[in-house]
Amino acid sequence: MSNLNDSLAKLLGIDGAMCTALVDANSGMLLGKAGSGVDLDLAAAGNTEVVRAKLKTMKSLGLNDAIEDILITLGKQYHIIRPVVAKPGLFIYLVLDKNRANLALARRAAQDVENGLEI
Repeated sequence: MSNLNDSLAKLLGIDGAMCTALVDANSGMLLGKAGSGVDLDLAAAGNTEVVRAKLKTMKSLGLNDAIEDILITLGKQYHIIRPVVAKPGLFIYLVLDKNRANLALARRAAQDVENGLEI
């Protein structure tokens, strides 16, 4: 298990990582952040709405499942949103430079951090 600062540092160690945060999806507030390149306070609030919308849609569709991660692909960046299973209502947010990142390895690293996160 690792603490929040160690977890965020591990995510920033991923090739192409620009910034990362742990977000409370109930309030849209940051619990921790690291890196630069994106206004993480604004991103936390906006991506909270993304998570809420996806959960609402899943419920409307009668899907009895859980979100592993949400990937948003931009022209120059990947944005990964990964809910923390052990702490419902929290999610990891990770921004990657698309030209330098390996998406599969980044998703795996986010999963590893999520599994080991201690709050």
